[in-house]
Amino acid sequence: MSNAIATKVATDMQAASFIREMFEKGRRLKAEHGAENVFDFSLGNPNATPPEAYFKALAEVAADRQPALHRYMPNAGFDETRQAVAGFLSREYRTTFDAASVIMTNGAAGALNVVMRAICNPGDEVITLAPYFPEYRFYIEQAGAKMVLLQADDEFQPDIEAIRAALTDRTRAIIVNTPNNPSGTVYTDASCRALADVLCTRDSAEQPIYLVCDDPYRRIIYDLDWCPTPLTHYARTIIVSSYSKDVSIAGERAGYIAVQPDVPDRALLLNALTMLNRTLGFVNAAALMQRVIARCADALCDVDFYRGNRDLMCNALLEFGYELNVPQGALYAFPKTPLPDDGAFVDVLMKHRVLAVPGSGFGRPGYMRLAFCVDRATIERALPALRAAIEEVRGG
Repeated sequence: MSNAIATKVATDMQAASFIREMFEKGRRLKAEHGAENVFDFSLGNPNATPPEAYFKALAEVAADRQPALHRYMPNAGFDETRQAVAGFLSREYRTTFDAASVIMTNGAAGALNVVMRAICNPGDEVITLAPYFPEYRFYIEQAGAKMVLLQADDEFQPDIEAIRAALTDRTRAIIVNTPNNPSGTVYTDASCRALADVLCTRDSAEQPIYLVCDDPYRRIIYDLDWCPTPLTHYARTIIVSSYSKDVSIAGERAGYIAVQPDVPDRALLLNALTMLNRTLGFVNAAALMQRVIARCADALCDVDFYRGNRDLMCNALLEFGYELNVPQGALYAFPKTPLPDDGAFVDVLMKHRVLAVPGSGFGRPGYMRLAFCVDRATIERALPALRAAIEEVRGG
């Protein structure tokens, strides 16, 4: 191995190679058959049109020519933006946040990195539930901690007894993601309460355990009026999220951390998070986008667009014979693969010019992720290929 880069980085690059490999295979397929003839469901890139409130706010901000508005701001973000986000969070989570609760970050990814560095000592353990967003491991390890991976149950709900058994004196946090990427599962209120109860048995001032809610899909829900949350049942909860999915502006990197008023040692935690937001190099969310969000903090894209895509894809998958828990939220279907080897079935799909991501990449072998945040016509054109692939492996 070359000494040109850090050894751990080189190892991590190899571990993440399935994503690069899928990208390269897709690029070759598109070059051979034409992009319109390749059905790419590999990337979770939000494609709903942002709401009109966002464009109105953007136009207003762009028209304001005061040069001072583009200078540095406090590291936690503009006061008016934090106040607007706090108001939105209070309504969304049905609890109370104030402006001091909110730190504006460079997306939810920046927020998670800041949180992990703020709470983890070297050797600490952070529990993650599979299937999970694979970047979690990098964020955790970059903070010097160790990821402890547990499987969710057959319905992709938290396995409470497995979590109870995994709690140790080194447990520092658990990351939960509901609606979940990649399964689309929404945790039930009963699951949220049970999770809070089991953490309360081990949490203490001497050995605090944080519940980190990674919530960027929270408002992308299809069969519920409101997404349950463990925040209302457990005091030591930190929210990390962004406007990437629910406003459909992923490229603008408008994220935030929210620490509710009941979190023990809240002032100390907020000071640490604010310092790390700066010293990790994120500094904070861009001034322009903060001023936009201050004007449209409650804005929401057209979730019906994604609901229609979900229904089209999932109804067809079930009709074709795929085993699937229909997602209640997020942007993905996560069916079982009809071959035990998920990678082998993804290769079969590629023969039919369909790009999917093996469940192994999310810590859950035997499944695959299909992102339905695509043009509806892409799903429609792909359905014969999805049918042909399952018929091929089942001999029909």
